[in-house]
Amino acid sequence: MANFSVAMFRHRGKNRTYIHNLKLASLLSFVAGIVNVTGFFSVQKLTTNVTGHFAGIADQMLKKDFRGAGFYLLFILFFLLGAFVSNMLVETTLRKEPRYASALPVSAEIIILTTVALLHGNTVRHFGNEIACMLLFAMGLQNALVTNISKAIVRTTHLTGLFTDLGIELSQLFFYRQPDQRQQLSASVKLRLAIIGCFFLGGMAGGWGFFLFDRIILLLAVGCLLAGLTYDNLKYRILLYRK
Repeated sequence: MANFSVAMFRHRGKNRTYIHNLKLASLLSFVAGIVNVTGFFSVQKLTTNVTGHFAGIADQMLKKDFRGAGFYLLFILFFLLGAFVSNMLVETTLRKEPRYASALPVSAEIIILTTVALLHGNTVRHFGNEIACMLLFAMGLQNALVTNISKAIVRTTHLTGLFTDLGIELSQLFFYRQPDQRQQLSASVKLRLAIIGCFFLGGMAGGWGFFLFDRIILLLAVGCLLAGLTYDNLKYRILLYRK
């Protein structure tokens, strides 16, 4: 039965394993990589994290372009709003129908990415900042969800903290020699590398796909999310059947 309980989105707390986190991290970091590159090519804005947007605010303020600074502030707030809405959906659903708690934020992300993928080119050109807000909201949804589910072990939309953690853990390999310590560190390093690798692969897929199909490549990200939800649902049904 244990082999059939490996569901990425459903398991929380003590029921969550390393394999749960590895599968979730690989899938969602690949999605984030696609969105990151596609969003940048489409609207020339970072759409998976907000770190650079603080520099954008300062730059626009110094140039006395207050409208531009306002848009950078909106980018930050929409990422924050996505995280807020994601956790609100999860917490509310957990109290009523726990098995759908993760499905709602993912479904909202799917709707947003599909909408952006199918927008007319003229709309994208005229409303680039608004589209950036939509994508940042979607990434806020995703990052909050994966942080919530994994208890902050996994983050998938930006890499700065991951490289910091990876550097720390690689250095710890020189000092922590006990077998259990080595095993834990090795597992954590592999998880970080999986996230970084899948984010990079997603970025490559997004870049090549954008060159061939424009924003339609976002439907690949949508397909990955749908596959993840379907996989979880099937695992859950198999588990119920075997009980």
